Amino acid sequence: MTQKNQRSPLVIACFTIFLDLLGFGIIIPVNSFYVQSLGQGPMVIAFLSASYSLMQFLFGPFWGRLSDKIGRRPVILISVAASFAGHLIFGMSSTIVTIFAARLLAGFGNANIGTAQAIVSDVTTPENRSRGMGMVGASIGLGFLFGPAIGMYAAQFDPQYPALLAAGLAAVNFALAYFLLPETRVIGAEQGHHRRGMISIKEFMASMSRPNIGSIIKISFYSTAAFAMFEVIVGLLMEHQFLPSESRNTHEHIAAAAKMTGYFLVVVGITAVIIQGGLIGRLTKKYGEKKLFQLGLLMMGLSLGAIPVVAALGGYTAMLFLAVPLAIGTGIFNPSLSSLLSKSAPKDQQGAILGLNHSFSALGRVVGPGLSGILFEWNEGAPFYVAAGVTLVAFIISFNVKRAEDI
Repeated sequence: MTQKNQRSPLVIACFTIFLDLLGFGIIIPVNSFYVQSLGQGPMVIAFLSASYSLMQFLFGPFWGRLSDKIGRRPVILISVAASFAGHLIFGMSSTIVTIFAARLLAGFGNANIGTAQAIVSDVTTPENRSRGMGMVGASIGLGFLFGPAIGMYAAQFDPQYPALLAAGLAAVNFALAYFLLPETRVIGAEQGHHRRGMISIKEFMASMSRPNIGSIIKISFYSTAAFAMFEVIVGLLMEHQFLPSESRNTHEHIAAAAKMTGYFLVVVGITAVIIQGGLIGRLTKKYGEKKLFQLGLLMMGLSLGAIPVVAALGGYTAMLFLAVPLAIGTGIFNPSLSSLLSKSAPKDQQGAILGLNHSFSALGRVVGPGLSGILFEWNEGAPFYVAAGVTLVAFIISFNVKRAEDI
């Protein structure tokens, strides 16, 4: 592709991810508190988050392999349509059963990030891959920046408005992809051996045995599980620490808790956008992907372990300051790891392997929230200490990863 043609699908792919994550981010500030108002506790809230991610685990490889077979564009269109339906059902739901069904459907649709990353891989050179993945990371960061801000504002009027807004964004996303996203995957004879469907055990083992791929996917699983443990429960921690329990489940309480969670996530989003959108390319050229994602893991682990201490001793303002090093850690970790994985994967299996990685990241978001909910009911600080320990496991595994030039 010419540079002009490369830029178009890259921008559209990143915008697709941005709108996906914007819709997801809109729901985050109010999700826990809305479910809590229906009489459910932290464990059910955590399992609701896990159900969304379970579908991403199951269907990440499916979308990625399907995009290797039939092309990226139709996969993006089908998956975004599923996301629209899931968000719409959530916005119209008032029972826990229909809310679970809605999140399962939205998770099925939003398992497409691996496919969007494959578009980036299709249209970038190895030298510019980390910059392209940095744009993906910035798109995710922007989604988390504006999503919670919009969600906490919408929740001031009605707890179900955020999900309806997310559905509207998915509809816009579908229209933009339909009219503007070109096909980037050249379908030829070399793709003929790929099956349409989920990855087989034999193919999974073959992928995991390739240099770097197995270790990187394990790191993705552990790091995502750790971050998901924080993400699903940090709002409840702040609510319990900083809001009176007497008013719990009232509209005013839900609105205040959503605002508090939203501001925290906005700080995370602003920091991540600065790192991933403006600095990651220069940092990668200077230090390389491996050093960056190892540093990111260390910063994440230390920040996660500090959260309950800071919440108890420093107050809400101190929590906002702690969000900065946490976001810097994730901001340099995610694009660096994705770039190195892309460079380690065969060209004709980019979609499948990136989808497999996204799937195992989603498995981390299944295990993490479920464990977090159980731990939180036992001790409010326990999920964060365990998350820090899990991040340490990922850091130890990182020493098995080779630099791209050493593969």
